[in-house]
Amino acid sequence: MKLVISIVNNEDSAVVATALTKENFTVTKLSTTGGFLMVGNTTFLIGTEDEKVQRVKDIIQKYSHTRKHTATTTNSFGRGFDEGALQQEVTVGGATVFVLGVDEMEKY
Repeated sequence: MKLVISIVNNEDSAVVATALTKENFTVTKLSTTGGFLMVGNTTFLIGTEDEKVQRVKDIIQKYSHTRKHTATTTNSFGRGFDEGALQQEVTVGGATVFVLGVDEMEKY
């Protein structure tokens, strides 16, 4: 058994969740915030059998899109924005996927 953890941009999360549940995957959604741009993401927790992991990854990849975003850069992470901060175009979205082995899983 595997636990798939996927961090998806909020703009894609509803479509990803719908596609996963249509194929009978059990999905837990967590609201999360990215550390670089401090924008909202959705983190999905999906427990599945080993042989179904690739299908989960295929669905996430199909419905998670990258896009360009203009962000204000900062001099130091976590110190906030300066008045004279520079604008920078960055690519956001897509998905980050982790696959972890699960020794045991129980549902009550």
